[in-house]
Amino acid sequence: MSPKILPILLLLCSNVFMTFAWYGHLKFGDRPLPLVILVSWLIALAEYCFAVPANRIGHSVYNAAELKTMQEVITLTVFAVFSVFYLDERLTLNHLVGFGFIGLGAFFVFKGPLN
Repeated sequence: MSPKILPILLLLCSNVFMTFAWYGHLKFGDRPLPLVILVSWLIALAEYCFAVPANRIGHSVYNAAELKTMQEVITLTVFAVFSVFYLDERLTLNHLVGFGFIGLGAFFVFKGPLN
């Protein structure tokens, strides 16, 4: 698979795991916090198994700032879907505008130097 595409797919998988590690427990507020932390760490371990190769492979074709920007945009996308479908929360216009500004920032990171 292309080293331009593979990091994106790995970061997508990574962010699904990390979103569950960070926010999945919100549906289980009755569980003891130490248990929630342990389970979150185990999920985060799986997340690292995708994130580290994504960055290693991706760095052959993207610089670190581009990789980080990709990760942030993917994180917001995964989180938006997660919050609507898993947590049953609404995305408001304010959220979408804020995400749009972050997307605009990502555009400038990938656009290259401004002259």
